[in-house]
Parts: sequence; C-alpha cells; structure tokens
Amino acid sequence: MSDASTSGSPDDIRDELPDDLDPSGFVGAYQFPDNSRRRWPGVIYVVLAAGCLAIYLAADDSPVVNEGWLLAAVLLGIMGAISITSGWRMHVDEKAALVAAQQAVGFGVGHASAQQVWRGLRSRPTWRVLCYSAEEPPRQRGLVLVDAVDGSIVEQLVQDNPEAVAADGEHHADLPARVDAPDLGGE
Repeated sequence: MSDASTSGSPDDIRDELPDDLDPSGFVGAYQFPDNSRRRWPGVIYVVLAAGCLAIYLAADDSPVVNEGWLLAAVLLGIMGAISITSGWRMHVDEKAALVAAQQAVGFGVGHASAQQVWRGLRSRPTWRVLCYSAEEPPRQRGLVLVDAVDGSIVEQLVQDNPEAVAADGEHHADLPARVDAPDLGGE
C-alpha cells in the first residue's frame, strides 16, 4: 500500500472557521465606517464626467463620438455632485448616540440598541436608538433619532411598553405617551 492511501482516515478531517469568524481573533468593538468615504467615488465621477465632456467637445465630428458622451458627462456629473455632497463626516458614534437618547427620553434606560440610518435627499447619517426602561419588565420604551453629524435630537417618541401592560394586567396611566418633534418654523 502507498503512503497516500494510509496517510489519513475520514475521522481526521476537521472543519475550521474562516479567519473572519474566529472568536480568538477578536480585536474590539465594531467600528462603523464614516460616510465621508463617499466623497472619493464622487471625485472619480466628476473626473470621468470632465473627460467625457472633453472628448465630446474635442471630437464632435468623429463618427464614434455622439450625444451619448454628453449624456454620460451630465449623468456622471450629477452622480459626482450627489456623492460629494452626501459625504457627511460623522462626529457622533453609537455610544454618544445612546447617551443622548437616554437624556432625551427622561427615564433610566435598561436595554438599548442603536442603528445607523440615513435621512433626506443628501443622506444625512442618523442614529436610530430604541431603548427600554430599566424595570423588569420595562414599563416604558422610547425611539430617538440622533443626528450623527452634530448630535442633535431629530425626533423622539416615548410611550408605555405594551408588553409590560400585558404582563402585569394593568395600564400605567401615570406614564403618558410623549412625542417631541423639532419646530420647523412654519407658523
């Protein structure tokens, strides 16, 4: 018999986790990427738009160059402008957003989670923070939107936790629902 056929048995085959899932390689908390990275593709789009426009203007009489080059220049320029103007630098991380949310809801927070979302045409980064009061079961819950650029409270909603009402069988009327939204200066 050869060494290749006797070198191992099926019992010797072991599965391994990929390196990115190996818990022994944990290096710290997840770092959310900064939205200002969007500016680099925007610059590339603008440079490509300028190149398409230059080719359209320089070789207008060529059979290969037509209005498609001008259309490409316009579309790339628009995408470049959107990418550059939506590349907000985030100054508030998820920990600071959780602290701001706790201050906004007005009750001691037990469990909470933060999710990064974007709002508006220019995709301004915002933290959506869901938090529950510290009682067991939690009597209140709140949803707070914290601006990730300047840390201001965009919106907040605080209400009784319906699961707590169902758990103890009574409604807590002393904890009214409260909605605070920013004044938009309309009237």
